[in-house]
Amino acid sequence: MLALLYLAIIATIVPIILWSFSFRWAYPSLLPAWSLAAWDYVFQQNAIIVALIDSIAVSSAVTLFTMVLGFTAAKALGTREFRGKVAVELLVLLPAIVPAISAVMGMSGIFTLLKCENTFLGVVLAQIPFGMPYMIMGLASAFKNYDMEYEQAASTLGASRWRTLIEVTVPAIFPALVVSCLFTFVVSWSQYLLTLIIGGSAVNTLPLALFALMGSGDYGIACAVSIIFILPVLVLLVLSSKYLTTNGISNGGVNQL
Repeated sequence: MLALLYLAIIATIVPIILWSFSFRWAYPSLLPAWSLAAWDYVFQQNAIIVALIDSIAVSSAVTLFTMVLGFTAAKALGTREFRGKVAVELLVLLPAIVPAISAVMGMSGIFTLLKCENTFLGVVLAQIPFGMPYMIMGLASAFKNYDMEYEQAASTLGASRWRTLIEVTVPAIFPALVVSCLFTFVVSWSQYLLTLIIGGSAVNTLPLALFALMGSGDYGIACAVSIIFILPVLVLLVLSSKYLTTNGISNGGVNQL
């Protein structure tokens, strides 16, 4: 079953790679007519480079703000029991359950009143709620196995709250933090509808450029941009791979303190 899963993944990527190096690929040819025209076009287009930079900037900002805003909430959900906790958890999960299209129109009206529409800040603020469930619930799961006595011991030894956070709390839940940030980044990286409606023509990310190229019918260029779209996520996946399993999480964090 694992082999079939890998085969299914590879089977979807190989045609994209072949198309990106093709001039044309007509039936019944097994392989395309090879050409680097698509890649030449991509590297000559400033709009695609700008879209890549905008995507990295937006996703990085969303991940950073989501981590800062969600850290305390995740710690409270993971380490404390209180009345209405289940309702709070359901509320946190709501953005991941409700389709974005059902909320984005209302958000558009609010952002227009706040004069954040068609701005970089508006796109970041619009995407934060949809990344929050992955950040909060991922960290909350780690905090359920977190022992608050580590912080109490650090405080007893004279450590400030900031030093306790940096040298005790963050190292203890670091593997879960990496995984939560990865999921949040990927969710933001692939956002199309929110960026289109909130950002308009002012923010042009790679998903917007990719959808426009797919509609143009030039499959070679579209596949080349698709590879560029996939690569940053693959790089992050490789860098964080040791934390993406239960063994990776259990071998890090608290055990390293």
